[in-house]
Amino acid sequence: MSLAIVHSRALDGLNASAVSVEVHLANGLPSFTLVGLAETEVKESRERVRAALQNSGLSFPHNKRIIVNLAPAELPKEGGRFDLPIALGLLAASDQIDAARLNGFECAGELSLGGELRPVRGALAMSLALRQEQSKRSLILPEASAAEAALVAGIEVLGAAHLLDLVAALVPGSDAPLRHASPLPRVKAAAQPDLSDIKGQLGAKRALEIAAIGEHSLLMIGPPGTGKSMLAQRLAGLLPPMTDEEALESASVLSLAGQFESSRWGQRSLRSPHHSASSVALVGGGAPPRPGEISLALHGVLFLDELAEFNRAALEALREPMETGRILISRAARQAEFPARFQLVAAMNPCPCGQLGNPLTFCRCSPDQIARYQGRLSGPFLDRIDMLIEIPMIRPTELAAIAIGESSPVVADRVALARERALVRQGCSNARLAAQDLDQHIHAEPAAQAFLQKAAGQLGLSARGYHRLLRVARSIADREDSAAVTQVQMAEAIQLRRGLRAN
Repeated sequence: MSLAIVHSRALDGLNASAVSVEVHLANGLPSFTLVGLAETEVKESRERVRAALQNSGLSFPHNKRIIVNLAPAELPKEGGRFDLPIALGLLAASDQIDAARLNGFECAGELSLGGELRPVRGALAMSLALRQEQSKRSLILPEASAAEAALVAGIEVLGAAHLLDLVAALVPGSDAPLRHASPLPRVKAAAQPDLSDIKGQLGAKRALEIAAIGEHSLLMIGPPGTGKSMLAQRLAGLLPPMTDEEALESASVLSLAGQFESSRWGQRSLRSPHHSASSVALVGGGAPPRPGEISLALHGVLFLDELAEFNRAALEALREPMETGRILISRAARQAEFPARFQLVAAMNPCPCGQLGNPLTFCRCSPDQIARYQGRLSGPFLDRIDMLIEIPMIRPTELAAIAIGESSPVVADRVALARERALVRQGCSNARLAAQDLDQHIHAEPAAQAFLQKAAGQLGLSARGYHRLLRVARSIADREDSAAVTQVQMAEAIQLRRGLRAN
């Protein structure tokens, strides 16, 4: 047989698009041509496949004109994932394995020069694509990637460590079975930082709990050493456990970036990029487009420390994803869409020297310097943050006498109960409640509504800021198991949005 077709998949954003690897052997001047919009890594497959076949004791068709077509031609292909399909196609076209059996499989894998199979990115995306398409094909992957893909129920995933393992099962007349992959073991997660490690800061801890209940974004402003970073690092431990679907979505994005770890299965991600990160690093991009930090933090927490030191363009790029929950990366040739359902928590100093409001150290910044520093955050960006709070400095003599507070599991139980109340009432967290549904689900008392109207006029709130206050107030009411939002709860929501002294 001179023509063989092997099924595989290429990563296109978060999708795994179907690719047919067509291998044709023809008479003529010996050559090895690879076509189909292949990137440099794919074109290098020719040398890896040639060496892998020879070093595995298999025959390479030296005397043939080899043409490999990766269809569809307009879909970009990158990485070493097509090494295995090309090798199997060559073996099938030269009648070394049964070509008819290949139609029941999809495969991907990088080959070493000795024929060993190396893991590839996006194994979960491939398995999810098969489930979505309700395909009857089995998935063949390197063992490490197969265990990852087997997390998706209902898909037959087969693993192999070496090219010869597949050849032994696919030679004509063979009945040697392929190994079924077992899902990655659910390793017990390492202990997360506990909220009881932070002494004092009761107001900040309460704000953190409210943010966890409603999935609200939070900005903490205070002098260095007040515990802002410690508080932010404990937010993920207060959030309710992820559902299996959310865990799969999160793991799929991490797999796409090659960062999935079995020990983190089912845990909400905490991403903390350095303040020198570019807008592409935060929102995604590149050629081909890759997910950024906002997508890698899917269903988790994105912590931006030293917020005012971030590049202005990088912060402005977060505005649309914070509203829509997705990011569409458009380039001249292609578009890629990634999810961006993350919870933003940020921290910053109140001024350039950082000591504004510190009773222990004198602030040497002028009012103009303070205004310029805080002005690095644009009004439209701040308008999209639900809660802006001030973290006060606690004197060391007072800190030693403060008792240990509540632990994370205790607070997390309250958060889960309050989040469940919101889900039963409206089917989503308070932060995701659409503007047109606010009147139906907020249930503010007349006195609370009148108080908000008065405060909104004095504070100059935009419509977006007004709606965000309502959502925060609803989260406070859910914490207290209150059917209606009271005036006291509305006042607390307003107070949780007044963190910048210059505003």
